[in-house]
Amino acid sequence: MIKKFIFGLVGLFATLSLSSCGYNSMVKLDENVQSKWAEVENAYQRRADLIPNLVNTVKGAANFEQQTLTNVVEARAKATSINIDPSNLTPEAIKKFEDAQGALTGSLSRLMAVAENYPELRATENFQGLQAQLEGTENRISVSRRGFNEATQQYNSTIRSFPNNLMAGIFGFKSKGYFTSQAGADKAPEVKF
Repeated sequence: MIKKFIFGLVGLFATLSLSSCGYNSMVKLDENVQSKWAEVENAYQRRADLIPNLVNTVKGAANFEQQTLTNVVEARAKATSINIDPSNLTPEAIKKFEDAQGALTGSLSRLMAVAENYPELRATENFQGLQAQLEGTENRISVSRRGFNEATQQYNSTIRSFPNNLMAGIFGFKSKGYFTSQAGADKAPEVKF
């Protein structure tokens, strides 16, 4: 009877200690990071879902560069094949995801640049609508990435702060990776007419 009381008291003390040392807040912050990651994936998936419609609309333009369309389709396939486990958001895993998405972004940019040479394509309502949806999706991606980085920063700061870092080490909470800008993003693109 006394042993049960002592074990109960120790259990209660341990529970209170864990919550006061930030364990519960670390769990909530980890869940928030994973939720923000899901928003990022959702935004990228929306873009991937728009691409087949865009490609089919562009295919209708006479003499459109086939290689450009092929590059977009291949980049989309590669970008959608990379999945990251939200519990393993390491800098390396995020970099791999970013690289694939960056290649898709580059292909889409080339597609839009080449489309400028086809006034009959640009004038179609379908193309204009898809172009507007892509622009909106790119904005959503940017907002989602920013939200993910903010959640990651809050989580990483919490697990690295004392005394939370002691509990984080005991329970296996590890730092998460951030989205970073693509190489060369610090330079303005050159526009030629």
